[in-house]
Amino acid sequence: MSRCLVTGAAGFIGSHLSEALLAMGHDVVGVDAFIPYYPRPLKETNLKPLIDHPRFVFHELDLRTAELAPAVDGCDVIFNEAAMAGLMKSWSEFELYVSCNIIATKRLLEAARDARTAQFIHISTSSVYGKDAVGAPEDKPLTPFSPYGVTKVGAENLCRAFEANFGVPVTILRYFSVYGPRQRPDMAYNILIRAFLDGRSFTMYGDGEQSRSNTYVADCVNATLLAFEKRDAALGEVFNVGGGEVVTLNNVIRMLEELTGKKAVIERKPPRPGDQKHTAANIAKAQRILGYKPATPVLDGLRAQVEWQRKSA
Repeated sequence: MSRCLVTGAAGFIGSHLSEALLAMGHDVVGVDAFIPYYPRPLKETNLKPLIDHPRFVFHELDLRTAELAPAVDGCDVIFNEAAMAGLMKSWSEFELYVSCNIIATKRLLEAARDARTAQFIHISTSSVYGKDAVGAPEDKPLTPFSPYGVTKVGAENLCRAFEANFGVPVTILRYFSVYGPRQRPDMAYNILIRAFLDGRSFTMYGDGEQSRSNTYVADCVNATLLAFEKRDAALGEVFNVGGGEVVTLNNVIRMLEELTGKKAVIERKPPRPGDQKHTAANIAKAQRILGYKPATPVLDGLRAQVEWQRKSA
């Protein structure tokens, strides 16, 4: 069994990943800074299934400023799930995104180099591809369409620089639109489901025909674990991680009407700057090398998220 460091361990995906690693018998060191992008109590709730586990150790520290060696030393793999996410806020708070997504990544890479960590799995995003990320292979030129995307490209480039200059063993995963239980409250499906459950209107930016190859969180975690389990094949590689089903926002609204038994009330507004119109993950490489296969239909994933949000209300 391995000792695994998960940054962003109190977050949406990081908490699920930490649980899965513990279930597999690994030791997990969790790190989170509780940056107030959304309320701390939500993250503390995410940690509840983990915090008393005998093989889980938690450090509240900020990757941008803290001494990282105590958390990193002795770890076989680092899963860098920590990031400042969200497109819109990156326009107004760019310095925050630079510090969280670039400076923090550099400091973590330095710690991984010094500790001779066997694998550094860096989590990136479909936003690096820019406005249209439909069918993009991993070697497509990166043309980010938002300040958030710019910082994530910068973080990827840092990974490559540390790999080339210091031999840090890097694997990069580009997640596509992850959803499911514990989804961040600023994300579209969370906002939409809350509107349904509370009987309020939902603000739709654009015509609703924007499409995504949504990735259910369990599938996302599975792909991440495969990159770890198949380390020899994954080192030095970049993989798209997406779901197997492309749906429009209008399709999702119809599914949620079916799941909740309520009719959507929509307030329409123009598209926002930086929003991607369409994404569809090309996962051929992850399928071929990692054996990744998304298993959760969107309707089933939405059902699970609706039930989680209903119980959490």
